[in-house]
Amino acid sequence: MAAELIDGTRIAGRVRAEVAEAIAAMPIKPGLATILVGDDPASKVYVGSKRRTCQELGIRDLHQHVSAQITQDALAALITRLGADPEVTGILLQLPLPPHLDPQPLIELIPADKDVDGLSILSAGRLVRGVPGLYPCTPLGVMELLDAYHVQLAGTDVVVVGRSNLVGWPLAQMLLQRDATVTSCHKETRNLVRVCRHADVLIVATGALGFFDSDYVRPGATVIDVGIHRTEHGITGDVVFDEVAQVADLITPVPGGVGPMTIAMLMRNTLRAAELQGYELGDGPSSQEA
Repeated sequence: MAAELIDGTRIAGRVRAEVAEAIAAMPIKPGLATILVGDDPASKVYVGSKRRTCQELGIRDLHQHVSAQITQDALAALITRLGADPEVTGILLQLPLPPHLDPQPLIELIPADKDVDGLSILSAGRLVRGVPGLYPCTPLGVMELLDAYHVQLAGTDVVVVGRSNLVGWPLAQMLLQRDATVTSCHKETRNLVRVCRHADVLIVATGALGFFDSDYVRPGATVIDVGIHRTEHGITGDVVFDEVAQVADLITPVPGGVGPMTIAMLMRNTLRAAELQGYELGDGPSSQEA
């Protein structure tokens, strides 16, 4: 029997609707400052999609587009200014940056309560310690999908393949906090097929096109494919979908699975950032209260 598809487009639509409803009740709207450095075509598409979604949901679009020749100091000054601006409730530095710029020191200039990508060291520390904060959007989206489809996590064997700061590492932390038994795999993991086949939930985020076939999947498992690859035959993931869908119980398609969740969770993070800074439904920021 073919696996049930996890409909990320539908769940993302629900998240967006919830965010829009919450923002509609706020007399002072959150404002997201996306920062695009240069004119990289892919980055322009990604930022454009984020800006359109902001506008659709009632979030103020405070976009900043700067030259690819901007210096490290000048970009740092821009981020510092945005961080101090009370009109800006969220800041997103679009990556990758031109090679002459060092991204991590710039990310560290974003106040943790405005770090809607959840990539700063302080944001990572909040995640590890279970402190309320802003966490990376794609892992949040994966957790939302698992919850939407009532996937049991407590006591469940979960294998996460990939340990990037953007997906694999924070996702493992989130799963641990939900009492899953987590195995984190990477390029040095031995007997990867055996490890993956032990998983009740297999999550792959390696950037390896079509690497995971049915040999890696335990019958009846839930499979989350975070990979996305643009090929001459269309968009596909890290998983050999047609094979794995015949073995798994639940599976995310590519496209239409994890992908739509990332921007939806960015919008939720933008709302959350405003709340962390004192905004509440039906009220303005506490700093502006008489």
